[in-house]
Formats: sequence, structure tokens, C-alpha cells
Amino acid sequence: MTKATEMARISARGGFNLMWGLVASTVISAVGTIAITYILGAEKYGLYSIALIAPTLIATFRDWGVNSAMVKYSAQYNVENKAKIRSIFFSGLVFEIILGLSLSLLSFGLSPVLALSLHRPTIVPLIQIASFFILTGGLVNAATAAFTGMERMHLYSFMLIIQSTVKTVLIVALVLLGFGTLGAIAGFTTASLMAGLAGVLLMWTIYKSLPKSTNSKIEIMATIKTMLKYGLPVSIGAILSGFLSVFYSYVLAYYVTNNATIGNYNLAVNFSVLITFFATPVTTMLFPAFSKLDYKKDSETLKNVFQYSVKYASLIVLPVTAIVIALAQPGIGTIYQSRYTEAPLFLALLSIAYLYTAFGNLSMGNLLMGQGFTKFNMNLTLLTVVIGFPTGFLLISRFGVLGLIASSLTVGLPSLFIGLRFIKKHFEVSVDWVSSAKILFSSIITAILTYILISRLAFIPHLASNPIRLVIGIIAFVVIFIAATLGTRTINRADLYNLREIINVLGPLRRPLGFLLNLIEKLMTTLHLI
Repeated sequence: MTKATEMARISARGGFNLMWGLVASTVISAVGTIAITYILGAEKYGLYSIALIAPTLIATFRDWGVNSAMVKYSAQYNVENKAKIRSIFFSGLVFEIILGLSLSLLSFGLSPVLALSLHRPTIVPLIQIASFFILTGGLVNAATAAFTGMERMHLYSFMLIIQSTVKTVLIVALVLLGFGTLGAIAGFTTASLMAGLAGVLLMWTIYKSLPKSTNSKIEIMATIKTMLKYGLPVSIGAILSGFLSVFYSYVLAYYVTNNATIGNYNLAVNFSVLITFFATPVTTMLFPAFSKLDYKKDSETLKNVFQYSVKYASLIVLPVTAIVIALAQPGIGTIYQSRYTEAPLFLALLSIAYLYTAFGNLSMGNLLMGQGFTKFNMNLTLLTVVIGFPTGFLLISRFGVLGLIASSLTVGLPSLFIGLRFIKKHFEVSVDWVSSAKILFSSIITAILTYILISRLAFIPHLASNPIRLVIGIIAFVVIFIAATLGTRTINRADLYNLREIINVLGPLRRPLGFLLNLIEKLMTTLHLI
């Protein structure tokens, strides 16, 4: 377990550096989001979201898997031959700039057609401004890939904070100055530009520190060819997934004429970021971790890394998901009172997708891509898309937002279980189903009991306010969840040891998490559970 534990420590450090950036940037962005949702209202905020649909769709054709290849080869060469990373960085950035600029101009020229396709011809200027997000987003993604592959996630966090700060200041200022939705779109695009430029500069600092190859000439075309060979299957999957997501948005915009309902849905999506604080660092850091291993030489390490990635990711993500589901209503109500009445239900339903973490949802794809099985991963995506298009159209056209959520929760399940069967056969790796079942049960039962409690509090006058119910709900959830995990014996002595090794690299979180582990160990000892 020594190598697996050391890899977990490195991934945990990178995940922590990413998490504080996500938290800080999201808190900053939340200030702006709350402000503009108040000022614009649900209808104009829905229009803001609709204007981004077409450029987002076109942006899915920008990458071609080059960013995934940058992560893969940066992590691999960081172990094998650091000099090769220079060519990976430079070639990847050139590719993103050329293709990003071309697609931005295409989106700008097609803006009248795109606006008509959404039955909202007045949003042409909004789409034109948003079109340049395709280029600026390419800069951000190239820098992100470089930081991830080199496991320099603190630089990614700096870039996120720059983007969120500029976005918040500009959007709020422009909306207050009377530019409305146009100002919000302009602020969004400008913030992406500033973040992209900052990311490229930070990427340059890594580039300068890398050793030079004996052949100082950078073979751009040859390097891009290598990256495309690896990344094209990933790209096809990403394009299809992105197209499916945007297709859902188009169908929703077509059949749901009430912009306020779409605004409620997008607000719920924004609130689901509370879960991505914890899920995104796990997903991001697993890709380079699996890229360092060769399943033919490190089969036992690969098995340990996969199983513990699923278990410890579930221990983090599932309770967070459960508390968001249980407290969606008082959480949103605390900030918006009765302005977004549909959003709590949408948020609770959207959050269910993160419960799939217990089935290996966050780990499986990273294992396949890290080991080079990009074509099989693409086939899984194709299956999801084939199921997703007719299912999504039928459900969204009949049930609106609820149909969209139902589609997103179900269409990927066949691919997930086929993928798990594949890695079991080829890598002899499987999820620890007993541990997953215990964590899932503990999270769900805690969510149910917490929801019942806060629902009863609504009938007690001096405890009925949303902020009071939210605070009581959080406290109750933590107490019930600890009791549930102890009762199901979800954590054992080996887990306590591994977790202590991992949290030692988490800086300021080391002490409070260490205190929590000591408390759990004492309770387990007292109750004779270990």
C-alpha cells in the first residue's frame, strides 16, 4: 500500500489546492450571481442563460481531445522525460488558439441564425458577444490541462479566482449601470479573457522551468498529431456529450416558454456547485494519478488506488450530496425567500446524480483514459448519446425541466455498468460494493431523517424561518451521519490509518480533520467497533 498511499497523498494535496480555489472563486461568483439574479429577475436571468447555449455548443468542437492529451502526457513525461513537456505545452496552446479563434468568428457570423433557432431574434447581440468566449475558454482550458498534468493546482486556483473576481465586479457594475442582460454577457466574456491570459502567463512560468531537449526545435505538427491520436476518441465523446447537453437546453428553450422556469432551473444548477466543490478535485486529480500507472506492471497498486478512490470519494461526496438534497428548500429560501420557488425541487433532483459516486462514477472514466483506453471510453459515450437523444426529447417535450433532469439521471447508467464490467475483466479491478452500500445507506437515511426534522420545524412559529431551519438541519445532519457510519461500521482501522496519512498534506485542514478522526476513533473504541 506504500505506493498507493503516496499517490493518494499527492492527489489529496492537489485536490486541496484545487478545492480552496473552487471555494474562493465560487464564493466571489456567488456574490455576483445573487446580485444579478436579484436585479435581472428570473425572466432576464433565463434569457442570459439562453444566450450562452449556442456559443457553448460550438465550443464543444474546439478541443479535439488535445486538453486531455496534455494532461495525460504531461503527467506521464513528468515521470519519464520532463524535456518532452515543453513541446506538449506549446503545441497544445497553438492548437487551442487557432481553432478557438476560427470557431469564435463562425459563431459571430451565424448569430442571427442561432437566435432565430431559439425563437428569440432579439438576442443576436448577446450571442455575438458570447461568441468570443469560445476563444478565451480555449486559453483557460489549455492552462488548466497544463496545471493538472503537472499537478500544480494552486496555479489553477489563482486563475479561477481571477476569473470569478473580474466576472463578479464587471457583471454587477454593468447591470447596475443599466446594460441589463447585455452587460451580464459582456462581463462574463471579459472575465474569461482575463482568466485565459493569466493562465497562459502562469503556464509560461512552468514552461521556463522545464529542462530543454537536446533537439531544441519544437515539432508542433508531430506533437499535435500524437496528441490527436490519443485525444480524438476523447474529443468525439466530449463533443457528443456536450452536444447532448446543449440539445437538452435547446429542446427546453423550445418547449418551455416560461423564462422564469428556466431561470429557476439554472439557479438550481448554480447551487449544485456546492457538491462540485468536493467532486471536481477528486475527478481532476484521478486522471494524472491513473496516467502514472501501467496496469501490466502495477496491477496491485492500480487495484488499491481505484478501490480507495471510490471509497474515499464516496465518503466525501455522498454526505455532501445528501445534505444538499435534504436542505435544498431552506438553503435557497434563506437567500431568495420566495423569489425562486421551483429551484429547491430542481436542486434536490439534480443532486441525485452525485450519488453515483458510490458506483465508481468519478473514477471509472479516469481509469480508462489514464490507461489509454480512449476508444472504449468513446464507445460508452456513444451509447449514452444514442439513448440520450430520443429519451431527452420525449421527456423534455412532455415534462419540461423535470423531464430534462430525469433524462440526465438515467441515460448514462447503462454505460456506467458496462464500463465497470470492462475494467473488472481487463484490469481485475472492482468497486468495494460493501463499503459503497454502507456509505450510500448512511447518507440516504441521514438525508431522510434530516428532511423530516426540518419539515416539522416549519410548523413551529419561532423555528419556522429558513435560516434557523438551515442551521438546525446542518447540525442534525452531521450528528446523524456520524451515528449512521458508526452503526454500519463504514470505517475501519485501516481506513483511519490511510486517512491520517492523506490529511497530513492538507495544510490548515490537517488539524480539524485530525481532531474529527480522533473523535471517531474514540467513539469506535468506546462502542467496541474496532
